[in-house]
Amino acid sequence: MAEEEEKETQAEEKSKNRILVRYAIVVLLLAIPIAGIVVKAITTAFIEREKWEKVAESQKRPNRLVLPGRGNIYSCDRQLMATSVPRYYTYIDFGADGFLVDSFLYSKTDGVDSLSVYLSQKLKNKTVAGYKSHLLRGLKSKSRQYPLFEGRISYTDLKELKTYPFLRYNRYRSGFYTKEMVQRQKPFGSLASRTIGDIYGEIEESGTTKGKNGLELQYDSLLRGEAGLSSVRRLGGGWTNVIEIEPIDGMDVVTTIDIDIQDITEKALVDMLKSIDAESGTAVVMEVKTGEVKSITNMARIREGVYAETKNHAVADEIEPGSTFKVASIMVALEDGVCQPSDTVDVGNGIFMYKGARMTDHNMNKGGYGRISVEEAIWFSSNIGVAKTILKGYENNPTKFVEGLYRIGMNADLHIEIPGAGRAKIRMPNDSTRYWAKTTLPWMSFGYETQIPPINTLAFFNAIANDGKMMRPMFTKEIQKNGKTIEKFSPTVIKSTICTSHTLAIIKNMLLGVVENGTGKAVYSDVIRIAGKTGTAQIATGGSYTASGKSHQVSFCGYFPADNPLYSCIVVIRRPRIGYPSGGTMSGAVVKTIAERIFASRMPSDIKKMERDSMAVLLPHAKGGETSALKKVLGKLRIDFNADSVESDWVMVKRDSLELQLRDVPLNKGLVPNVVGMGAKDAVYVMESAGLRVSLSGMGKVTSQTLPPGHRVVRGQTVGLTLK
Repeated sequence: MAEEEEKETQAEEKSKNRILVRYAIVVLLLAIPIAGIVVKAITTAFIEREKWEKVAESQKRPNRLVLPGRGNIYSCDRQLMATSVPRYYTYIDFGADGFLVDSFLYSKTDGVDSLSVYLSQKLKNKTVAGYKSHLLRGLKSKSRQYPLFEGRISYTDLKELKTYPFLRYNRYRSGFYTKEMVQRQKPFGSLASRTIGDIYGEIEESGTTKGKNGLELQYDSLLRGEAGLSSVRRLGGGWTNVIEIEPIDGMDVVTTIDIDIQDITEKALVDMLKSIDAESGTAVVMEVKTGEVKSITNMARIREGVYAETKNHAVADEIEPGSTFKVASIMVALEDGVCQPSDTVDVGNGIFMYKGARMTDHNMNKGGYGRISVEEAIWFSSNIGVAKTILKGYENNPTKFVEGLYRIGMNADLHIEIPGAGRAKIRMPNDSTRYWAKTTLPWMSFGYETQIPPINTLAFFNAIANDGKMMRPMFTKEIQKNGKTIEKFSPTVIKSTICTSHTLAIIKNMLLGVVENGTGKAVYSDVIRIAGKTGTAQIATGGSYTASGKSHQVSFCGYFPADNPLYSCIVVIRRPRIGYPSGGTMSGAVVKTIAERIFASRMPSDIKKMERDSMAVLLPHAKGGETSALKKVLGKLRIDFNADSVESDWVMVKRDSLELQLRDVPLNKGLVPNVVGMGAKDAVYVMESAGLRVSLSGMGKVTSQTLPPGHRVVRGQTVGLTLK
């Protein structure tokens, strides 16, 4: 027994030894390739590194820029005003090494004949023969950059072109290639186009586009984004595009522009420009409390009867403001105690000689205004009245007057965010760089010998409407990224007050008087109360002023509603050809139209305080018909009706002073029903249910029927129904 156990133990040990030997052999066999792999990896990573990097580079094509999406520009209510779309110029490289000349010339399915047919049908700018001749000229010239089509095409059209005969070959065989451009599209066309701005279509070496002017230029660094990088790598026997650095799309700009107000402003301005055949015009609407520019349009005649935006006159033009400047002059005089609104000044017959220079009022041909008050000098826009008032207080100290203009903010730097914006230029008497003549002071008092951009004049009048607080005109509300606000712009106060509250109240009354009693009567509206000042100035031509109507600039600047101002507005029109140049009847009429249309579209109104219209219909005209349907409609509209005695499914409607009375329409089998008072749909149903055919004439409700009610029905007989 012991011997057997010993034998078994020895056998087990031998078996274990055999297993260990086999395990060792397996481990050794595995260790050899593992060691080889490690050695090879070390050799590849360190010793042969440069060699394999060169091999890797040979398996990919050079990096290419991945264009970022340029940010969009939106209106204040997030309506798209500017966005980018790719456009392509198309070329053929007739000198390409692999160019298939024989296929191009002789192939029936992929040659020049077939290609010419497709291109002519698609692009429609040449006949089939014209395209064939065009392409053969390119082949003969061996041009490396021969334009297939002179214009730019969309990405969708490009994809289609790549399926056309011959062009469907790869670039090296067909020579077909493109140059990508970026086109900025403005869904609302010319609305605020110059303020939004434009971009250069060419893609820069950085892979981005560049802003050209307007907000596109101001926020170019945010809108343009950053280009990415891609390479084409050889994988699995084919080439695959691999994005190595993702492009970063540009941010979005949300403007203060209100599309509805912008549309109202542009239409009102263009209509006036066409009617008076003016050279150009500018109109800006600003929100009083915030300074947000809600609309801005600059239209110029590009050919007879056609106007378009060419330059941002509102912010760029440094022009003599004309009579709107008189308000600033009188404000300074009131602040300095030089005058009171009731003080009188003798303007005589409308002609005043000062230091050898002749000054006139617009009504000199009618004998002038004689003696008028300072307030009336503003109402009637008297050059002489304002000039004499300013001379009385500042003739011996003109510096004090100019300092007063500075004090009320007429030369304030508004920090306009539109590139190329002008600056107000009001000279000082002791300024050695600009000549101060003996006549400068009086002529400056009524808007000459100063240069003020229209946006600055508007900011001043806006301050009057805003209880003396001058706001910076704002064009941008937010910067956004993927719909999230990155930066939000707040209203900025330029001057907390331009004058005392006492002076401000006087000026406001004067501006109301201009519209209700003076040169701005054409601006008066029965719908909304408007306050403001007219302006008419001659435009210097060749260094001198002419009397021709073509050399005038007319303007109106003001605000509305006058009692609780919400918006301020300026309109400037240059060189009208038709009509007598007038700030009231021309520019003022545009402001009136803008104010009334804005009022109609969004101004708050308390219906309870409105006077009842004497012609109003208190109860509607209701048609008879199916009882349940009529009750449901009247109930939904909350119209009082009485249906106490109604028992049938069909009713007629009668009106009294308080409510609608519903009355049964009896339908007796075999008798012609009475459908007078019903609508066409119900009347036809009732008649056809009785077995009659119907002939209709007119529209509205049934006023007569050819078969009298209660007569015996003859099935198939036709009854004529007249509706009115």
